[in-house]
Amino acid sequence: MTAPPLFQPDGTVYGTLLNFRREAALWADRAAEPPYKGAPRAPVLYIKTANTFRTAGAAIALPVNAPEVEVGASLGLVFGDFKDFWPIPSADRPQAAIYSGVNESLPGVAGCVLLNDLSLPHTSYYRPPVKFRNLDGFLGVGPRVVPLAAVGDLAELTLTVRINGELRQTVQLSTLVRDAATLLAEVNAFMTLRPGDILMLGTDCLDDGTRPRARVGDRIEISAPGFEPLVNTIVAELSADGPPRGAKAPSGGSEDTAVPSVGVPSS
Repeated sequence: MTAPPLFQPDGTVYGTLLNFRREAALWADRAAEPPYKGAPRAPVLYIKTANTFRTAGAAIALPVNAPEVEVGASLGLVFGDFKDFWPIPSADRPQAAIYSGVNESLPGVAGCVLLNDLSLPHTSYYRPPVKFRNLDGFLGVGPRVVPLAAVGDLAELTLTVRINGELRQTVQLSTLVRDAATLLAEVNAFMTLRPGDILMLGTDCLDDGTRPRARVGDRIEISAPGFEPLVNTIVAELSADGPPRGAKAPSGGSEDTAVPSVGVPSS
């Protein structure tokens, strides 16, 4: 049987800031300073635009003037009817299993997907210009949507980040400030999430407040129990002069693996 195509979002993808306790605690003092004057009382959201979407296995281009990119492992809640995301039943995924396990605390959620929310390093955390977060390819998308019944208790889920095979981070969803149900309820209070939309639960930082960073040639793998790993490789963006001199090629690749980007100009 032909495998279903790699998943791609078909709506708006919303990210969530400061939704892990470690980072919220690190930002507590600064949140009281101008211009913020207090910790946010509602979820702080941002949008990942459609030009950022990259399927699992695809190369992601890093601008020539950016030496590193921040890796943000996240779990996304996918809205809609699950038949839209896994339309082909099979012996090990019968139709009944696909539609079972409706979670009343997560209304409208069809399943979950792994995401890699990339960003250029920056200091303006609350109000980062879109040029840092929304460059072409800056959202790696997991290969499959996993139904909620197969995921189980989200609070028990741990995401892992490996770069070139080395474990760089573990993200425990038990440490969310707002768990999935609370976040969704608070977001639904002021906006409507439509079929095809994705709501990310957030990304966690390391103990020092930074995030894992990757360079040209690095292979990033985000995984979690019950999910196919999300793997992307960072490559050099093509400029008018071609790839930067001495650019490191991905493992098993060549210097020709640099890819063009039509996002933010590199100059």
